[in-house]
Amino acid sequence: MGLRGRPRPDAPTDPVGRLRRGLLAALVTAAVVVPVSAAAAHPGVPAPAPARVTAVRAATLDDAYAANRANAAEAARMAADDGARHRAAAVRSMAAPGRHFLSFDARGSGRAVEVFGDLAKAERVAVLVPGSDTSLDTYERFRAGALALHERLGKRAAVVAWLGYETPGTISPAVLTTGRGKSAAPALRGFIREVSSLNPRAQVSLLCHSYGTVVCAQAAEGASRGSGASGRRGGLDVSDIVLFGSPGTGADSVAELHTDARVWAGRGADDWIEEVPHTKADLFGTTVGLGTDPVSPGFGARVFAAGDGGHSDYLKPGSVSLDNLARIVLGDASAVTRA
Repeated sequence: MGLRGRPRPDAPTDPVGRLRRGLLAALVTAAVVVPVSAAAAHPGVPAPAPARVTAVRAATLDDAYAANRANAAEAARMAADDGARHRAAAVRSMAAPGRHFLSFDARGSGRAVEVFGDLAKAERVAVLVPGSDTSLDTYERFRAGALALHERLGKRAAVVAWLGYETPGTISPAVLTTGRGKSAAPALRGFIREVSSLNPRAQVSLLCHSYGTVVCAQAAEGASRGSGASGRRGGLDVSDIVLFGSPGTGADSVAELHTDARVWAGRGADDWIEEVPHTKADLFGTTVGLGTDPVSPGFGARVFAAGDGGHSDYLKPGSVSLDNLARIVLGDASAVTRA
């Protein structure tokens, strides 16, 4: 992969060339940034094994929540004893009364699945899937979006903040491939099945941000291939799949997802993700790049207006994007403003 001089402003731009230059920049930056970020995240902080929770049912939700709060409290004590003050503070807040975790694991970068609202009785359930650089150490910003969405939806709905996978770093080689998404997809499919079993009357929507759109796309595509898949919506039992702030999903069109769910896409006018090369190339035996831009006409999604916000503003209270996301979850598709 050779280096060339910067092209003239009026010179045509080769998509694969742009991808290669972007990859090189990511690799170089990752070599410097990723080790520092990993050190800051205290990957070696001791933590207990996750609480043993039986299959979650409506009657056992409170027991699961209590067990996971107790596990978070123990994780906070262990982190504090190890001198990891930032991790200890982050996890200690998760042990507070009123926090509702279906699952919790403080080992490594961490996993957490938190519920806002009454999951067993909700008419609508929104499952939020986060993007890169989301971990227990940065969880509060993810949680803030989930809280804003739940407040906008009202008591008819529940929101689940699903940090069920190891997210890639924003500046890392992993964010340029579908690998993390493919690894996370089975867990997301399993969780959707659990929600459908717990509350079969609820309409479930997947709301997927940034690299989380890769996870959701891989979950939908994998569900359609799975043997014996029998969900009422093409294997993945959801009514809507919403892709926002997406760098691409690994799929070139909605048709490749093989889902009967409505597929939506949106991007804020000030979102830097627009500059990501939406293409794929085979480099060193690995497919790098995430393919077609989901808001492009060729992808085939229903494109909704996302306002003037940036990459982290989609769930900002009062925003155009939050209003439209809420309308989608509530099944009010006709009221969604289009881009």
